[in-house]
Amino acid sequence: DAWDIDETYRRHATSLDTADAVRLDGDAVVVERSVGDSTIVTRIALAEGSRAVRLSLDVDWHEQQKLLKLGVPVDVHTDRAASEIQFGHIVRPTHTNTSWDSARFETAAHRWVRVAEPGFGVAVTNDSTYGHDITRHAREAGGTYSLVRLSIIRSAMFPDPGQDQGLHHLEVGIVVGAEVVDAVIEGYRTNLPTRVVSDAAEESVAPLVSIDQPGVVVEAIKLAQDGSGDVIVRLYEALGQRAHARLEAGFDLAGVTETDLLEREVDAAAVSSVDGGSIELDLRPFQLVTVRLTR
Repeated sequence: DAWDIDETYRRHATSLDTADAVRLDGDAVVVERSVGDSTIVTRIALAEGSRAVRLSLDVDWHEQQKLLKLGVPVDVHTDRAASEIQFGHIVRPTHTNTSWDSARFETAAHRWVRVAEPGFGVAVTNDSTYGHDITRHAREAGGTYSLVRLSIIRSAMFPDPGQDQGLHHLEVGIVVGAEVVDAVIEGYRTNLPTRVVSDAAEESVAPLVSIDQPGVVVEAIKLAQDGSGDVIVRLYEALGQRAHARLEAGFDLAGVTETDLLEREVDAAAVSSVDGGSIELDLRPFQLVTVRLTR
């Protein structure tokens, strides 16, 4: 039950397109809705100079065997969508031309999905759900538009009859005019917001490492497992294209080697040169690289 979503749910959908209350709260619009014994409060905000509309949802859920989705209709004419997966993204069709396409009525994505036509795209990011369905629909004026929906709450009865009951919080970003790199950046910003530490001894903390290409992502930094004090950096190319990037270490380096995921040295496949604390990298599309920085 909890792991199954049947396509037939679309025949019994109820649109929550009316509000109990709409009010202003500082720089945000707050929309309050109710369904059954549950309430949904959505806070909508757009920061100055930003292309990302931020939605903060607080749900108090007390329904059973009901699927709650958040729909984002966007004026994008396309037959495919990009969905983030671990260390990259995958492109899937949004049409239903074949039985395989029809069976893909629910798909998985990590931090973001993006629909785009030539010259324009929209990305939808989130911090806590994986289920999506992305479809295309006819416009009254001709052409098609895309509907991106996120599966927020499943509330199944098996194996836990109390599944999904109670309070939930979800952060969503809608990035207008988004390229893939914008989706990647906003996806990480949604999931890893800036943390402010008060009463710190230093006004700022220099990063351990930095990278000069936004499409190359430093995913993890840790001390080597062997206790040597070396620093392990894991990064990947996120845009699906070849890239040249410079990794800068914020500390003195005695050496640089590439390793596998178990931190065993391997032949260099991405490191092209090392100059002091600067490491030049040549990456293939979606290449995952682990480097050991010896201090």
